[in-house]
Amino acid sequence: MRRFPRNRMIAGISTRRLLLSTLLMTGICQSSIALAIDADVQGVRGELATNIRNYLQALSIPENAETQSYSAEVIQKTSDALRPFGYYEPEISVSFRDREHVTVDVDHGEPVRVRSVVVRVEGEAKDDEPFQQALKASSLESMEGKRLLHTPYETLKSRLTALALERGYFDARYRQSRIEVHPWAHAAYISLIFESGERYRFGDILVTGSQIREQRLRRMAPFDPNDRYLATDVARYSQRLGDSGWFRSVSVRPRLNERSLQGASSMVTSSPDARVESPEGKRQNFQEDIEAQEKPQQAIVPIEINVTPEDRHKFETGIGYSTDVGPRVNLGWEMPWLNDRGDSLNNDLILSGPEQTLTGEYNVPLANPSRDNYYMRYGFKNTDRSESDTRSFESSVSLGREWRFENDWIQNAYLRTTYEDFTQGDEEDKVLLFIPGMSWSRTRTDDTRFPMWGDRQDILVEGSSDIWGSDANFLRTRLESQWIRSLGENNRFVGRATVGATSTDDFSQVPPSLRFFTGGDSSVRGYEYETIAPENSDGDLLGGKHLLVGSLEYQRQVAKNWWGATFVDAGNAFNDWWPNEIKTSAGVGVRWISPVGPVRMDIAHPFDSEEDSWRLHFGIGPEF
Repeated sequence: MRRFPRNRMIAGISTRRLLLSTLLMTGICQSSIALAIDADVQGVRGELATNIRNYLQALSIPENAETQSYSAEVIQKTSDALRPFGYYEPEISVSFRDREHVTVDVDHGEPVRVRSVVVRVEGEAKDDEPFQQALKASSLESMEGKRLLHTPYETLKSRLTALALERGYFDARYRQSRIEVHPWAHAAYISLIFESGERYRFGDILVTGSQIREQRLRRMAPFDPNDRYLATDVARYSQRLGDSGWFRSVSVRPRLNERSLQGASSMVTSSPDARVESPEGKRQNFQEDIEAQEKPQQAIVPIEINVTPEDRHKFETGIGYSTDVGPRVNLGWEMPWLNDRGDSLNNDLILSGPEQTLTGEYNVPLANPSRDNYYMRYGFKNTDRSESDTRSFESSVSLGREWRFENDWIQNAYLRTTYEDFTQGDEEDKVLLFIPGMSWSRTRTDDTRFPMWGDRQDILVEGSSDIWGSDANFLRTRLESQWIRSLGENNRFVGRATVGATSTDDFSQVPPSLRFFTGGDSSVRGYEYETIAPENSDGDLLGGKHLLVGSLEYQRQVAKNWWGATFVDAGNAFNDWWPNEIKTSAGVGVRWISPVGPVRMDIAHPFDSEEDSWRLHFGIGPEF
């Protein structure tokens, strides 16, 4: 007889036992599978029937279980579903077709009606307008004599709780919050008494972890010490600190003492809202046993700021492509903070075939760094474009002041020094210009990556004169508006309009960077980049004194991240005060919403070009 090793036999027996155990447990699990029950509700309709089904969805009956043993649970859940609508004495019958289907026949009976409603706000919040608006907007007080509904009660209570936290009533509590129901009398009594206590005021600002002077951070606060507390001010403060670029992480929160935290907690976990009383437990005075509110010792809340410094040096690289400039490479070097004052320095290098640009900006924040700063901007730009007959080398330095207003407008006042060595068509010159100017801009969007609503406005006024040593005399302005609106979730409209004008006694001394050209991906599609402008007798482009461009585009969503587009563009650059002709084009396009913004591909047909019948345009990046 062949003998097996003992350990091998044990292993075989263990394996068989494990297999049998697994099969047995699988059978038990399969026999215990429970499915959500499907209820056929009869006798009531609408919101009552819907609520009953929602309550019964949580019920499941295991396989091989006795269905009738679940009748009591079905009746209880059905009764619970009816109570928020004021029905406390329903008659319910239940019949099971199987463990997954039940028929519930409901007679909701006579409703409970509200006999009295006591709703009031006490303490400082009594005279606080948002609390008065919440009381006026609520339908709770008008429920007297009507069927009891829990929703208006819960809505008002939640609103008062939220207002207390938003507006600094940290010791607030409900002195009484109860719905007392007497089913035998078909009566309900509602009492909601909110005691706000004293409204807290902003205290000291406590800063930890900052590499920037604490005084600078305190000046960025949208509130002063002893101002009344508002949660929106705390959120704005956090946003300002985050927008500064100085910090990798920002935490701004009120420092509530133990007393304040307990007050806020008791307000959330108030007494039970609905209580069903027996006839013996009927109260003679519903307003008895109201808790007294102890006055807080000092209603001051310090603001605690904890920040983590941003890296001192940040480098970025990127590649892109558009039909205007072809392939391009971007290199960025950012220093978000150079010292404890919060000065910053940014440098960008952009390389493409026709253009090479190096720009930099040194920022010096003022008393309110999020709103005001001085800056110095510098740059070099080399341009060699045969299609627009432009060759230019430009260097510039500008000193300016920037204001950021509460209405989102940004104002700049600057003095720019520019030296440009250029050839434009048959004109060659070297000019040194001292250009004072002002600009205003505002951008609003609901989503920076692909907005369904937004607009951008840009206004520029600048000039130069030989009175202060410039080689050219001119006054120049440019106004640009772009907007996005949507109709529903699948229809999007994009519009653009640009107007530019120049007044000068010698246009030949105005360099190409300050002349107007149009045509290309973001102006009049269907035409090559900056090839629409006045020409000389040889057909070389010279650029124009004035500019007028407009575009209207309709987009329709065709898939999750795909949109189709159709558009009409029109415009021209010209020297008279009105163009002799308007170049017009139309076309269709596709938009793919990528993680970095929309990828755009358009095919446009120019109506005024004898050379091009169709032109392809391609671009990547946000629209604003």
